[in-house]
Amino acid sequence: MIYGYMRQVSNLENLVSQKQNILSFAHHENLKIDKEVVEYATKNLLIEERKDFETFLKSLSSGDHTVIVSSLSILSTRVDELVKIIGCVLSHDVDLWVCSSNVLINRDSSMVDVFPLLEEQRTEPQDRSAQIGRPKGSKSGSKFDVYHSRIIELLSGKESVSAIARELEVSRSSLKDYIESRGLKELVNSINIPNQKIRDSKMDNVVLICPFELESQQKIEKRVS
Repeated sequence: MIYGYMRQVSNLENLVSQKQNILSFAHHENLKIDKEVVEYATKNLLIEERKDFETFLKSLSSGDHTVIVSSLSILSTRVDELVKIIGCVLSHDVDLWVCSSNVLINRDSSMVDVFPLLEEQRTEPQDRSAQIGRPKGSKSGSKFDVYHSRIIELLSGKESVSAIARELEVSRSSLKDYIESRGLKELVNSINIPNQKIRDSKMDNVVLICPFELESQQKIEKRVS
């Protein structure tokens, strides 16, 4: 089943544009949209308030669903929520296509491909009032920007800052400041957990649990105890 997923919110791309992008992308990739799913809201709700969206994610059965979205911001404009959504997609073995970036996110995805999409969301000016912590504005250029992809790859492989600095032949302290100022290690760790479990495991019984389902399970356990 291939879904074209759209969300109507005032500060996001309009539904007509989203649909055009999805249909154009599907035609180019020779994909047939089986069902259109539209989420309506009068404002940009937090993910825990989007019950219909949560239900949709939970309904995706393992291995036989594809979801196409016009851009990643349609799913959420917050990085912490996108981490949760991607975790759920991975847990159900769903293919997620992002039209604007022509990127496929699934269990075989490389962290180097996924991370730039999240980085874009961190610097996106929309809906800043809903963000947690200090606002993330645009960053000034750095000499380390040229190594950005390689730094992400090495952090994903659990390399230490010292080891990365040695490989790049740069100052450890300067590199550490760069990684911290852009929150690279924090985001890499957040996204890389499910992928690492799959790629590193030698067993056949590795199970990823959708974050939404895990939360429900924890709530039930609390009531019982």
